[in-house]
Amino acid sequence: MLAKELISEVVPSLKTSDSGLDALNWMEVFRVSHLPIVNNRAFLGLISDVDIYDFNKAEEALGNHALSYARPFVFEHQHIFDVIELASRLKLTVVPVVDKEENYLGLITQSDLLQTFAGLIAAHTEGGIIELELMPRDYSLAEIARIVEDADAKILSLYVSQPVDADKLCIAIKLNRIDVGPVLNAFDRYDYSVKATYVGDNAYDDTVKKNYDALMRYLNM
Repeated sequence: MLAKELISEVVPSLKTSDSGLDALNWMEVFRVSHLPIVNNRAFLGLISDVDIYDFNKAEEALGNHALSYARPFVFEHQHIFDVIELASRLKLTVVPVVDKEENYLGLITQSDLLQTFAGLIAAHTEGGIIELELMPRDYSLAEIARIVEDADAKILSLYVSQPVDADKLCIAIKLNRIDVGPVLNAFDRYDYSVKATYVGDNAYDDTVKKNYDALMRYLNM
């Protein structure tokens, strides 16, 4: 999934001649805290609501405002993981997208990013989750996949994390089946350490779905 495929067709950009009040009004409409400033196709920077409040002259043109974020952006060909990294690191509610000449193409909203990522990790698909804990030298994706498939299951998504100051990796595996017993037995036979399991039932799945839907409604208000 590339950045250019995530560009919003709804949220507008601003011009230097727009006022801080104009920017705040658009931010409120689209429930974001940042908007890009663009003249013609030139991406000039990203302004936040905090920038406008700190300047304390909201009626002034945006060209007179100082920007906390000079020119944060991703190129159109960058992967969604790069978009997530930038949004997370800078705590952005929108991520500008540019072409190779750094001409502005559009932006990606936080809510669109969340919905797309949820699809990538199969968040909406029914299935159990197994978390393994192992040393980095023992990690083999090929072996983990073989063990899971030999237990008559498929990996829908998998991600690896390493907590700060921890020696071991945490491997979270989303499976295509709720009954994870055969897979757990298989990992036990190969001496894998299972840190936790999360097995959905109807009540649990309904709660998760309701919470997710409520979050989506809030982000899209």
